[in-house]
Amino acid sequence: MNRTTSMKTWTMALATAVIGFSACNKAPEPATPLAPEVPATSTTLAQLLDSPDSSFTFLRAAVVRAGLLATLQNTGVRLTVFAPDNDAFIASGIPNRTVINSLPVATVNALVNYHVIPQIIRSTSIPTTFPNFQYPVNINPNPAASPFLRLTSYPSRRSNGAWVNNIPITATDIPAANGIVHKVSRLLSPPSAFLWNQITTDPRLVLLRAAIDRADQDPTAPGFLANVLGNNPNVAIGANFTVFAPDTTAFKNTLSFLSAGALNPTMPNAVFAGFIGTLPITTVKGIVVYHVLGARAFSNNLPPTATNVRTLLNSSIASHPGVGVQATLVNVPGFGLAAATATVKGAANPTAANVTTPDLHFINGTMHIINQVLLPQ
Repeated sequence: MNRTTSMKTWTMALATAVIGFSACNKAPEPATPLAPEVPATSTTLAQLLDSPDSSFTFLRAAVVRAGLLATLQNTGVRLTVFAPDNDAFIASGIPNRTVINSLPVATVNALVNYHVIPQIIRSTSIPTTFPNFQYPVNINPNPAASPFLRLTSYPSRRSNGAWVNNIPITATDIPAANGIVHKVSRLLSPPSAFLWNQITTDPRLVLLRAAIDRADQDPTAPGFLANVLGNNPNVAIGANFTVFAPDTTAFKNTLSFLSAGALNPTMPNAVFAGFIGTLPITTVKGIVVYHVLGARAFSNNLPPTATNVRTLLNSSIASHPGVGVQATLVNVPGFGLAAATATVKGAANPTAANVTTPDLHFINGTMHIINQVLLPQ
């Protein structure tokens, strides 16, 4: 049986896929608050930043610029601060406090608040499971949509390290009277765009956009995939996905094979987009949702041995094995543990796809650009 016929067989099950997809589009559930702890020190979070010889003088300047010093002085709150030291600011492109004080207050406020979680999370409480558990931070990205929305960050821990998002944690459990501090090796950047913004502006993703457009011609749910990916921010605001995004070359190679020689990779993108427009909608939708996980995963969180994880295709084909993911971590001097290689393998692909651009971070998910189209069967 050739791949075209095989795909037609299983894609009939996609009639209910939209139900499973929409179930993922919800506001993030708040992390379960931990019981308040008796402070082991009288030093507040603000005081930890106060010493002139502290390694946190840049962070203190940012806290003051953001108008958040009183919050870190308040002994009535319990906070976790993922604290970049001065070297982390410099490595992230902010060379001195003068630059910090020149930034708009709102920008610095969002930057600092993205490093703060309104509960105490000790290193031993950071989850070791895959995919990551999300913790709300002190930023509401769309108060008009709901006063309860929050951006989230993703602390994770494995046997060889700990991270928040894809940034290594370099020191843990520095106590304060009103919280706890974990040092991080770089600034955490609060996301400001949606997955759809990348899909519609990145020239590497032209054919992925064409595939989503074709899938969204489904008369039972027109435009649905684009909307949950961010074309409609009010729909996408609570979503939380990982998208393995095949680049244009990957699509051209796969479509050239499926066309039985009618196409070749040297042809213009528009020719391939037109061919996608002739494929059955359920086939294209099945392939698109097979590239999406219903939770956010950074490359450093992928397991060290090939492990199958469920995709949104499993919402309609529960028994499907999903995709096989794997990453190899190395210690990067001055940064910490990071993924040197990351791969994802489709059930029908003879080899794994390489992640060529990892960890693009958005309000509604994370994207990894890959060099193959993942085939479910």
